[in-house]
Amino acid sequence: MNAYATSSHASYRESAILTAPPEQLVIMLYDGCHRFLLQAIAAMREGSSAEAGERLGRATAIIDELQCTLDMSAGDVAERLAGIYVFSRRHLAEGLCERDPEKLEQVDRLLRQLREAWSQAASSMAAAVPAA
Repeated sequence: MNAYATSSHASYRESAILTAPPEQLVIMLYDGCHRFLLQAIAAMREGSSAEAGERLGRATAIIDELQCTLDMSAGDVAERLAGIYVFSRRHLAEGLCERDPEKLEQVDRLLRQLREAWSQAASSMAAAVPAA
């Protein structure tokens, strides 16, 4: 890819992030986490511990961001999400220490379910907003 294409792609991605509604940002975070988890799983299976650790670090950073942005005043849902994120981080750390890609896959499946729930909620919210 040439420098112009790389720059254009980065500008487009930055614009998409800056203009996205909050629920879409959450979906983007889940998508990024999924991508990094898949990369970590592949690296782990190939025996590249350093690569797996680096990609897992990125996925964990996204989980941290998801947890930090929870509105705990929202009640039970936020508390349950916080618990899921704590579980996810712990399970990923265990998977890295044990070099067990299955643990990473379990977290990925769990977070993909949450991503789908957010996507459905975002679609419902968009449908409920009257056109301008």
